[in-house]
Amino acid sequence: MKAYTKETQALITPKGAVALLKEGNVRFQKKMAAERDLLEQLADTKNGQFPFATILSCIDSRVSAELIFDQGIGDIFSARVAGNFVNEDILGSMEFACKLAGTKLVLVLGHTSCGAVKGACDDAKLGNLTALISKIKPAVAAVTEPADASLRNSKNIDFVNEVAIKNVHMTIDSIRKESEVLKEMEDTNEIMILGGMYDISNGKVTFFEG
Repeated sequence: MKAYTKETQALITPKGAVALLKEGNVRFQKKMAAERDLLEQLADTKNGQFPFATILSCIDSRVSAELIFDQGIGDIFSARVAGNFVNEDILGSMEFACKLAGTKLVLVLGHTSCGAVKGACDDAKLGNLTALISKIKPAVAAVTEPADASLRNSKNIDFVNEVAIKNVHMTIDSIRKESEVLKEMEDTNEIMILGGMYDISNGKVTFFEG
């Protein structure tokens, strides 16, 4: 499998970019990785890169976007931060990736059993992690069930996963609100902005369509 060129990148539509990630995730689950020579892709991209998607995911060691979507060198931009939220720096990176480097999709990817989300559910405090977790707390508050305070913590994995899903949706809302560049590109169908959840137990990514 060759690295993308300016010409092959230009042929990919936003929906096509989603399809490529879905196909890659199926290959990952079925242990049918595409044949690719990473050193050949290294040589192909030494003078330029033309990825088709930008993925914001968690730093969790089990959630490497390149692996779970079976992608190679030069295929995707990968932004990672615990809890997969956005800030000015990440938004700037996304704007570069889409407006200047030509990617057709922004995917915000959460995952089950997220440690950062668990920390937010438990109101954990530890150095700079305290400020990071504060970015996720609005998602905790937005999930209203269960109302029983004793069930609104990391011991309730269903609650944790619901907060993780809500966090993805709220992150997408923030992208649209805080980046005029990306919002305009979405409105003119140059890109799609989607969310998804990765299940660490079976390797499947569920996309939030629409």
